[in-house]
Amino acid sequence: MKISLAKIAEIIGGRFKGNSEKFITGIAPFDKASSDHITFADNKKLLKIINETNAGAVIVPSNFEESLKNIIIVDNPRVAFAKTINLFHPPSRPNYSNSTDGICSNAHIGNNFVCGKNVSIAPFVVIGKKVVLGKNVILHPNVVIGDNVVIGDDVLIYPNVTILERCRIGNRVIIHAGSVIGSDGYGFAPYGDKYYKIPQTGIVQIDDDVEIGACNTIDRATFGKTWICRGVKTDNLVQIAHNVTVGENTLLVAQVGISGSVIIGKHVTMAGQAGIAGHITIGDNATIGPKAGVAKSVPDNQIVSGTPEMPHKLWLRVQRLLPMLPELNKKISKIEKKLNAM
Repeated sequence: MKISLAKIAEIIGGRFKGNSEKFITGIAPFDKASSDHITFADNKKLLKIINETNAGAVIVPSNFEESLKNIIIVDNPRVAFAKTINLFHPPSRPNYSNSTDGICSNAHIGNNFVCGKNVSIAPFVVIGKKVVLGKNVILHPNVVIGDNVVIGDDVLIYPNVTILERCRIGNRVIIHAGSVIGSDGYGFAPYGDKYYKIPQTGIVQIDDDVEIGACNTIDRATFGKTWICRGVKTDNLVQIAHNVTVGENTLLVAQVGISGSVIIGKHVTMAGQAGIAGHITIGDNATIGPKAGVAKSVPDNQIVSGTPEMPHKLWLRVQRLLPMLPELNKKISKIEKKLNAM
């Protein structure tokens, strides 16, 4: 595939400087690009050495214009580069069926199934009763959809995903392989020396433009719904318990674990292996550090780290002191001996 720089600039909404007739055949990292590639530079380090790259063109931020290279000037080079990648590597659409309806004969479809146009349903997909799919939905092999599930338009579900009964999935949602949506919440009532299972009668609702990583588990609510709001992105191996609300455009990195009935605000970032205790609130724009253990609510715009959680700057001071503790302990012991002798 060959695309002119002028056409690329038009598609990604950039302003061009240089040879607009230059043709690009692919994309590559800054240090590995050849004269037929386009790359991007979005930080001072790369912009200082922009003339050293072999790339045929570079996508740069709006405050940068001085270069001997062909450049496309945009507000957000990283996003523009992602759009450019899609030009050269458009997502493929599987064709699992020779029939016009896109449903493989090896799929099991329950009664009263309704779907929109241009669906692709792979072999060994199991769809329960009264399921509704929107248009342009792709279900890869071994996906299981429970009874009364509703799925919106342009949804992509990878192999071995399970979406259990009555859950709701919005538009433009991606769910990666092995995830389970709507498993029972972890609810048990003590009964003597045993535990009695509390029925989990709610659902999971996933709003538009959400991406769920591989091997996530999102539990259904005891009552009402576990709610993943618009624009949320989760990494692999994330656990979200019953009745949790995850606010819009929040990021959950790998192995985050969220206990029941937590309310997470908008634009929150939770780093890898952070653990959140139940029945607390995480405010808007908060950041939870890696391996943090959060036992109490976190206000808006706060950054916390450590176990138990503490302000990030305090945590940094604590970490600097920890290696000094053995020597401090020796000094204190010597002082105690002198005091006892006195």
